[in-house]
Amino acid sequence: MMRRLGVAAFFVFCLCASDAQTCTLSVTSMSFGTYAGTLLNGTAAGKVTCTGGWNIPLNAGAGAGATESIRKMTGPGGATLSYRVFQDAARTINWGNTTADELTGTGSTNVTFYGQISAGQVVAPGTYTDTLDTATTTFQVTAVVQASCTIAANPLGFGNYTGVVLNSTTTVFVTCSKATTYDLGLNAGTATGATVTNRSMTGPASSLLNYRLFSNSGRTTNWGNTVGTDTVAGTGSGAAQSLTVYGQIPAGQLVRPGNYTDTITATLTY
Repeated sequence: MMRRLGVAAFFVFCLCASDAQTCTLSVTSMSFGTYAGTLLNGTAAGKVTCTGGWNIPLNAGAGAGATESIRKMTGPGGATLSYRVFQDAARTINWGNTTADELTGTGSTNVTFYGQISAGQVVAPGTYTDTLDTATTTFQVTAVVQASCTIAANPLGFGNYTGVVLNSTTTVFVTCSKATTYDLGLNAGTATGATVTNRSMTGPASSLLNYRLFSNSGRTTNWGNTVGTDTVAGTGSGAAQSLTVYGQIPAGQLVRPGNYTDTITATLTY
């Protein structure tokens, strides 16, 4: 299951005329699409109706710590998602609220608002909003931030089995976007007749060597593949999190000498 983070900012702009005249500004919504941690651009189209000179200032918005160059949308628990608004398509000229960085022009014309969400932001899923200024028109800025996870694992090596209980461990690494909840499950493996509670490695002439996988160091909690029952739950932080798999081969198994192997598939549900 994928969880998505909807981001929406509501902007209100002031269209300031340079003399006694009536001027209007209309603006379409700005859609960033899906934000997946890489740089993301968006635009909104505006139309100025005016007979003389005009200027359009944009303030810093309502986000905590926002400035006219780095604005903030606010989301769950006060979390913020940074973004910028520019006057030019190259996104090099900031659009602010002072004489030096307001957009100016003369007469009726079309204008474009160039937005950008910077790369590398790790934020909690939810809806993020901001409001710029309070004046004659509004437009909505939206983005969808999709929860994401990756998984990697090291091999589990038991070494030589001599008929006594043999323990070993390995590590699975889970990297999920911030505040993304997940469950990690381990399947039964590939051996004939194996289950998630009684797994087997296959050796010479299809001989089987039984083993088990646990989620705790005391090796009492089975690690299976049913979400909410025997999987391991966690919450992403944006950084890699290590989960230890505790393996055990029970004592007293009389099997053919040789190499025994199995393949376990780890499934991450988020």
